[in-house]
Amino acid sequence: LPRVATKRRANGSDTSSHSAPRLVYASSSAQLVQKPARPFPTVTTTRSCHSYLTDKSDRETSRLQGAMKVLVVDDEPDVIEVVNLCFGLRWPEADVTAAKSGEEALQQLERDPPDLILLDIVLPGMDGFEVCQDVRRISDVPIVMVSARDSEVDKVRGLEMGADDYITKPFSHLELLARVRAVLRRCQNQLPAVGETFDSGDLRVDYASRQVTVRNKLVRLTPTEYSLLFHLTRNAGRVLPHHTLLAKVWGREYTDEIDYLKVYIRRLRQKLEGDPENIGQIISERGVGYKFVAA
Repeated sequence: LPRVATKRRANGSDTSSHSAPRLVYASSSAQLVQKPARPFPTVTTTRSCHSYLTDKSDRETSRLQGAMKVLVVDDEPDVIEVVNLCFGLRWPEADVTAAKSGEEALQQLERDPPDLILLDIVLPGMDGFEVCQDVRRISDVPIVMVSARDSEVDKVRGLEMGADDYITKPFSHLELLARVRAVLRRCQNQLPAVGETFDSGDLRVDYASRQVTVRNKLVRLTPTEYSLLFHLTRNAGRVLPHHTLLAKVWGREYTDEIDYLKVYIRRLRQKLEGDPENIGQIISERGVGYKFVAA
């Protein structure tokens, strides 16, 4: 990997203490391409890096970051090195470890559970989709799929397997960390512990304990799935527009990601499995949004 140099002013003075290089992972060639440095804390970003990479996001990073464990599942050493550099620039407290196969990742998950998994699709043996599905059987750890595959089919399949987000290569370190922050924010933010329950036939949502049961049987939901059900049931009978649900559950940066919402609505319906007449149902208002209709 090339040495990352610091930018110098016209008078020759070093600006490394005031600025940081921007790194871009260059797809299969796994090279780091240095782009012009930008001063901190003011960050000028493109749309893909999201609007929250500002002073506010720096404060948010300080709140979220710490001795976080990140597991990178990828069989390319250069990709692992790039991720290490990305976190080293803006999140040095993070502990980044690697697994080069799905089997190794599952072993590490059981031995030393991480706080976040960055998962490639193309792996020796089990592919990333299988790994994601197996992880979801035993853990709700946030999963961000990172792959060179950029088709909508792969993206939707990853979300259906249980991934929380999907990033395509090549990616900048700003985009990677922005996505990671958004995922962690969704998982760490606690919804209001309202001292009441929502009952709809055989369905019960206990807002205080964050537990969901159908016919007195506990339904295991991920934080994102629970958040989606929370907002639907708290507004039962009202149509919540797509952009409203996306902003409330995923964040304002995701208001155009309709596929995310469709996939999670489908997963929620499957997990609540039951007769709509006995538990209520999530109704789609075509082109507008969704609403929960109680039994």
